[in-house]
Order: sequence, then C-alpha cells, then structure tokens
Amino acid sequence: MNPPPRFKQVLVLSTAMLSFISFWKAAAVVLCDMGSSAYYAGSIAMNAFGPAAPWYVMAVMIFSGLMLMVYVESCAMFVRGGVYKVVNEAMGHSMAKVSVSALMFDYVLTGPISAISAGLYVSSLLYNILPLLHINWHVPHKLFAILFAVAVTAFFWRENIKGVEESSDKSLKIMIFVSAVGTVLILWALATVYIRGFKLPIFELKFTKESLGWMTNFPYLQTIGLVGIFMAFGHSILALSGLETLAQVYREVGDPKIKNLKKAAFLIFMFSLVFTGGLTFLSSLIIPGDLIAGKYSDNLLSGLALELSGPYWAKLVLQSFVVVSGSLMLVGALNTSLVGSNGVLNRVAEDGILHDWFRHLHKKYGTTYRMINLVAITQIIVIILSRGDIYLIGEAYAFGVLWSLVFKTISLIILRFREDLPRDWMFPLNLKVGKIYFPVGMCMVFLVMITAAVANLMTKRVATISGIIFTAVFYAVFQISENMNRKKARLYAPDEDSEKLNMRKEADIGTILPELDKQRKILVPVRNPNNLVHLKSVLETADDETTDIIVLAVKIARGIQLEGETGDITQEEKDLFTSVVLLAEKYGKTVKPMLVFSNDPFYSIVQVAQAAGVDEIVMGVSGSTGAEVQLESLAMSWGMLKKAGVSRPVTAKVVWEGRQLSYKLS
Repeated sequence: MNPPPRFKQVLVLSTAMLSFISFWKAAAVVLCDMGSSAYYAGSIAMNAFGPAAPWYVMAVMIFSGLMLMVYVESCAMFVRGGVYKVVNEAMGHSMAKVSVSALMFDYVLTGPISAISAGLYVSSLLYNILPLLHINWHVPHKLFAILFAVAVTAFFWRENIKGVEESSDKSLKIMIFVSAVGTVLILWALATVYIRGFKLPIFELKFTKESLGWMTNFPYLQTIGLVGIFMAFGHSILALSGLETLAQVYREVGDPKIKNLKKAAFLIFMFSLVFTGGLTFLSSLIIPGDLIAGKYSDNLLSGLALELSGPYWAKLVLQSFVVVSGSLMLVGALNTSLVGSNGVLNRVAEDGILHDWFRHLHKKYGTTYRMINLVAITQIIVIILSRGDIYLIGEAYAFGVLWSLVFKTISLIILRFREDLPRDWMFPLNLKVGKIYFPVGMCMVFLVMITAAVANLMTKRVATISGIIFTAVFYAVFQISENMNRKKARLYAPDEDSEKLNMRKEADIGTILPELDKQRKILVPVRNPNNLVHLKSVLETADDETTDIIVLAVKIARGIQLEGETGDITQEEKDLFTSVVLLAEKYGKTVKPMLVFSNDPFYSIVQVAQAAGVDEIVMGVSGSTGAEVQLESLAMSWGMLKKAGVSRPVTAKVVWEGRQLSYKLS
C-alpha cells in the first residue's frame, strides 16, 4: 500500500536580493558614494589648475547627467549591468578583466581618499573648538587624518567580515541629514554673496608643474586651448566617482524598474549639480584664493562655513554640522568601497577567474573574508603611503574612474550593433540605419571620455604609473587564477548569473505563514528554469504592495526519503531558484520561493495553497500531460483536501505562450 501523500520538510529561500527598494533609497545609496566627492573634488581641482576650477567641476556635474544616462541604458539591458558584465558581453573576457582591474583601482582608492578627507575635516573642527574649551590641541592635521582613516577602515573591515552590508535605510537618513545641512549652507552662502557682492571666477588655467606631468615636455601643445580644456576636465573628473554603484544597486530597485531607475538617476544628477557643483562654485565666490590654496585646501566646505557673513559662534555651529554630515557621508563611501569591491571580486570569482582560495568562507560569519582582507590591507597601505595628502590620492583616483567609464561606454556602443539584445531605454540622439540605431550621442560622450583619459595619462604621472601597475597586477592575478581554475569551472556562461542561495529549513508550512501578510496571495508552482512564462505573467501584473507571490518547487521524494533528512538541494534546484531570483530582480517584485519534499506534487500545491489562503494558483504548462490534465489532477487533490475548511473559491490557471486555461476551485 502506497503511503499517503504528504510532505515533511520545507526549505525557504532567504536571499537578500529578493527585497526591493524605492528610487529614493537607490539614489541615496549612490549619493553616499558619489556625493562625497563634494568635500574634496573642488579643492583638488583648484590646486591643480587654479581659479577656473569651479567652472570645470560644474561642467563635470553637468556631464554626469550624460554618464548617468549611459548607465540607465546599461541597466535596461542587464539587471546586473556593471562594468564587468557589459565589457564581457561586448569585448570579451580579456578586456573584461582589464576593465574590472581598473575598476578595482577606483574602489581601492575610494576608501583612503574618503577616510582621510573625513579625518581632515574633523581635525579642522577640533582646532577651532578645543581652544574654546581651554584644551591645547597640537596634533598635525595630516597625522590625525591618517590615524582617523586607519581606525575607520579597520572598523568597517571588521563590520564587513561580520557580514554587515550597506543599508539603504541608513543611506537615506544620511542623505536627508546631509541635504538639510547643505540647504542651510547654500542659503547662507547666497545671502553672503548678496551682502558682499561677487566676482565670477576667471576662466584662466594656471597649471602647476606637478599637474602638467609629462606635458611639460610638450610646451607647443599647451598653447592649444582645447588641450588645456581637456587637461583641466581630466583633473576634475574624480567628481564622477560612484556611478558604478548605480549598476550594483539597480538589481534591488522596485517595480517599475526602468521608471524608478530614471527617477533615481535624475535625483542623483540634480543633487550632484547643486551640492557638488553649487557648493564648489559658491566657495570660490566667498573664500579668498590664497585661503583655498592654503588654510582650506583640505577642508573646502568647512572653510566655506567659516567664511560666511555672521557671528563666529553661529558659523562654528554650522561648521560642526558640515563636519558631522560630511564625515557620515565620507565614511559611508569607505564602507561602499569595501562592499563594492567584495561584490565585484565575488562576481568575477563566479566566472572562474579568481582562485577558490580567495572565495574561502569565514568559519563563523560565512563571508569571503580573504577578499575583504585584501582590499582593506591595500587601503591601509595607501593611507599610510599617502601621508594624508588627498591631492596625491585624488590625482591617482581619477585613473580608475576615467578608464572604467571609458570601457563601459565603448562596450555599450559595440552592443548597439547586436540586434538580439533587448532595450527598454536607449541613450538619446540616435540615427536609425536599417534595424540598427547608430549611437551618435553616446559616441560623442565616448570621444569626451577617451580624450580626457588620454590627457590624464599625460598629465598625471603618479596616477598613470600607479594605475597601470595596479591594473597589471590585478590582471595577472585574474589570468593566473583563471588558468588554475579552467578545468573545474564553468567559464563565461553567456546568459547565466550564479546566485548565492541562502536556504533555511522549516519543519512545517505553518511556521512560514506569518511572513505572508499581504492582502492577496498567488501561488506559482515551478519546475523547469526554462519554462517560467507563468511566473513572468504574474510578475508583470501583480501589485507588489498588496500581493504575496509564493514560488513553490516540489522535489519528489519517496518512501524512506520522507522519513529522514532530505539533504541539500541539487544543482538543478539551484539553477531553478537562480532563474526565479533573476526574474524577480528584473521585474522588481518580491517573491517567497520555497521547496518542499513530497511524493505527490499536486497534493503539495493544494496543501500550501489552502494553508496560505491563496487567491490564485498559476501553473506553467506541462509538455508531457497538457493543461487540461494538470487542472484535473489539481482539482482531484483539491477535493481530497476539501475538509481543510477552505470555503472561498480559488482560481487555478495554466499559462503558456499567448494562452491560458482557467478553472474555479471551490
């Protein structure tokens, strides 16, 4: 006699990527990285080429709108559309490794420049406040900044080892605070300009010998105005840092994804234009040039607060708020650099181009601690070697920012000529030739980027030498690792993304029910990762605010298997859930995936449906039995369990391409 149909154990997927955020929070996460450049980009540019710097920082902020549109097109093509993915698709594995090596240079230097800048701001505040408290404070600014930067790097290193990732809620709170302080600072600065009058910054470029780099050997080129313009633009480009974070956070943007992505990009652009561009410009109108180059060279916005019109005590209070808000944003950028670099390294490791030694998990916390150690140690070494000089780090920093954006843009141009890649949005200004939309606008952006990148190579000796060495070392590590892993890794599956699945075991479906608290509930049984048309139809139409989407997979287990431990899920089940996760990310909808072990799949579907009180059951068509037989089997199981007390009717559907069959279960 066959045992009664039942299931003993439930596995619930608890992957963080299945929760989605608003465009406000997405913009906040990006701005906690990108917006931090407001605290140092202006002073670095002014030290490089003089009083014309505010015009160029403002130009870079306007240009950021174009680069944000480049990223919007990238994300519209790939939910996980970072530099590595896009370059890999367009230019192959070798160039993808080069691009991600340059990107890692960007991430590695983000931490030191942000942490040191925060330390310099704190130090300047202490020098103003402590004497009022009769405390003698004579610690050199740069020494304090180094100690501060090492301490916060060690703190966030430990937090990332423990697996404490970025929180969009915290980022939003930080950005609200920063925006409030920034608004007060801007309004007060405008009032000061109105009271004192102003004179616009001159356009004259005054490069120092250091900022000219190798261009000192080509004096005839310096006489060509356009060359100087691109040199100055290249010295200001580090204000674009943080754009890659938009590609990383896009997978978590809620439905409708593209619409919300465009809203987030617009918010990022407007904030950067007003905050970074506007404050840099106002600083040049209010602070005397000798103070910008001297006393306030390392803490420009702190200096702006102190140079406003008004009583000293009020300016000191404002400076305190500027330093606190700036420090929160800057150390947040440090944390982003650790989280981002670890994410990038894990992504390339999934494609087999980083040795398994780097992927070893921490025994207690389960994090890839060796990758985090590598980045944190490198950042601390950079902090110490820099001796607290943010100008030095900033000049080198621009290398990674520029070249990662160059690779990103040219790759998207190449991908325009592949007709089989769908796009929900395209960068504007296109010329349609046959079936191809020739990217005139994006080509113009690329010309600006590549020209600025070449100018940087010629003018920034430290950046060029250190950037090329760093990129070459990382490329060598990737190449050696790939060769060592070649025999055992599946390399570069063109349409696959590996997802780390976090599963928890529950003894009964009842323990999961409290998590299903939305007004409507839809049960979506899945079995084949290549047959998820029915799940796609649900994701397209369901309201994420009011609907729980339960994705159920049933693993057939018979006899003695149902009496004991069922063991881990197989690779086939991992592939199935990975496809579910990727589809949910694409539509920005939250799903609750679970796996049950049963000797009767239809019985399990009905049991979960009745226990959860679902309104609909949406199945995919079975090629072996057909839609009508599926609905008959489901109806029979429903009748067997009718004693469970389900009184209201439930709609059962079988959905396939262009068709569906419905039946009312009562």
